[in-house]
Amino acid sequence: MNIDSLDAISLSQRVNNQEITAIEVTGQFLDYVEQQNPRLNCFTTILKNQAFEQAKILDIRIAKGEDTGVLTGVPFAVKNLFDIEGIITLAGSKINKENSPATEDATAIKKLKAAGAILVGALNMDEYAYGFVTENSHYGATPNPHDLSRISGGSSGGSAAAVAASLVPFSLGSDTNGSIRVPAALCGVFGLKPTYGRLSRAGTFLFSNSLDHIGGFTRSVRDMAAIFDVLQGEDQDDPVCTYLPPQLCFDKLNDGIDGLTIAVAGDYFQEGAETAALEAVETIAKLLNTKEIISIPEAHRARAAAYIITACEGSNFHLENLRSRPQDFDPATRDRFLAGAFIPNTWYIQAQRFRRWYRDQVKEIFQKVDVIIAPTTPCVATTLGQEKMMINGEEILIRPNLGRFTQPLSFIGLPVVSFPILRANKLPLGVQLIAAPYQELKILQVAACLEEKLI
Repeated sequence: MNIDSLDAISLSQRVNNQEITAIEVTGQFLDYVEQQNPRLNCFTTILKNQAFEQAKILDIRIAKGEDTGVLTGVPFAVKNLFDIEGIITLAGSKINKENSPATEDATAIKKLKAAGAILVGALNMDEYAYGFVTENSHYGATPNPHDLSRISGGSSGGSAAAVAASLVPFSLGSDTNGSIRVPAALCGVFGLKPTYGRLSRAGTFLFSNSLDHIGGFTRSVRDMAAIFDVLQGEDQDDPVCTYLPPQLCFDKLNDGIDGLTIAVAGDYFQEGAETAALEAVETIAKLLNTKEIISIPEAHRARAAAYIITACEGSNFHLENLRSRPQDFDPATRDRFLAGAFIPNTWYIQAQRFRRWYRDQVKEIFQKVDVIIAPTTPCVATTLGQEKMMINGEEILIRPNLGRFTQPLSFIGLPVVSFPILRANKLPLGVQLIAAPYQELKILQVAACLEEKLI
């Protein structure tokens, strides 16, 4: 049975129906990983023995007629900042290699395993999640599966590329300023950044506490909804995890979007991008039959404030190592952390004050609109090692500008799906579907509607 093209739900159904065993599924995916990873460099750790042991237990339970979960037998992998029992949590760094192995799995991994999913490995990333390219000086670059001369995006580049290359049906990543959405767009897969605090981060190596989210990468909307449903729930081990009850989405995906008001983000979100990125938004707007354009005020200031908060919180966490062993950091990461360490405290305080004001302004917009659409990235994947590019006749740095359209949204914790725009003989792009906090169902329903029309 050819299973690499199946989404997670289809694969789980076949395992549960005993058309194929969990051990057979695991073996086929691990064989493919071992074959493809030397050229794709997605995995930093492959958990062969542990995966087969979990698959063996699942097959025994299935034979007994037990309910093993919605993701039964589905292989998955996680960005290597998630704790995996018995494995050192690298977070893309050389320094962390000196740490002790994790004593237990991250909360998200525990929940996915409880739903029957099989963890097969840990994935490459930008060091300490500070980057948009996954060109890691310690563990190498993860290229884009669509064109190996180009970047996969970051910082969750290994997670996006693994799904795009069918190494696993789904994966987990983290998003501070766009680290799920940027690689999802550049690799042509779905990426969900939920509301801040909606999913537990317990057992992950944090970058910026007030901005970090976890989320998933998939090749179908129903997979994304299923994974999101599994991961929801209060967790006292993460102090920012919401106490609100789960809002299950899977069974409501196809309820339609007739009652939703959808608008296009204008002004800032229609500037500083290649024509193709803006045309992708126009395509989605036409499919959704929306012509309304709204303005998100001071989005450029939100991006600047997000940078200040990120740099301050990230550098503060690593301050001791920056002082004592700067040579052991990835040079690109080290330089950004050092810059953050010199930002005045007053700037950080002012950025947080602006954050509250900006949140209130966007909240008013969502009194009139249910979903906003905007580009995910300003361009397609750039060449590995490329530092600058031209957009509208202006030469800009690539690394900081890949998050131009994502940073003003994660800054206030909004839920966003990056919807893949797959183009024949061209590199993929992404369009963001954005909603008010805790309204993930709305953007998943819009994504499901678009998936039916486009994919």
